[in-house]
Amino acid sequence: MDAEDLRDIFRSLGPIHIRRMFGGQGVYQGELMFALVASDELYLKVDEESVGFFRELGSRPFAYETRDGRKSIMSYWLMPESALDDPDEAAELATMALAAARRARSTQARKGGKAAPGRKARKKASEPVT
Repeated sequence: MDAEDLRDIFRSLGPIHIRRMFGGQGVYQGELMFALVASDELYLKVDEESVGFFRELGSRPFAYETRDGRKSIMSYWLMPESALDDPDEAAELATMALAAARRARSTQARKGGKAAPGRKARKKASEPVT
């Protein structure tokens, strides 16, 4: 799945951008990652509010094996094949994924900040207090 395919699938969202990551691609609207491409499969962000909907569609979560052999399951679920060819279904699912990404960002902010502080934040945290 290339960038052109992704822009076509998500055209109802307006501009998106794609970043390479972990052997796959993250799909973003602004700073919100709402989709993931891995092994040429498209996964959408889910949370407690939306996971049941994806489960009912027969979807499955993105999972990978860690270096120590454990299985890690992420909060991204496979986009149904039918949505890849149906702009209305793709728009509905993408809107749900963006909403889940916004809720995750909001929850993260309430818990006190970003998941991975930038370089300056790490350096600052290690500086002695005078």
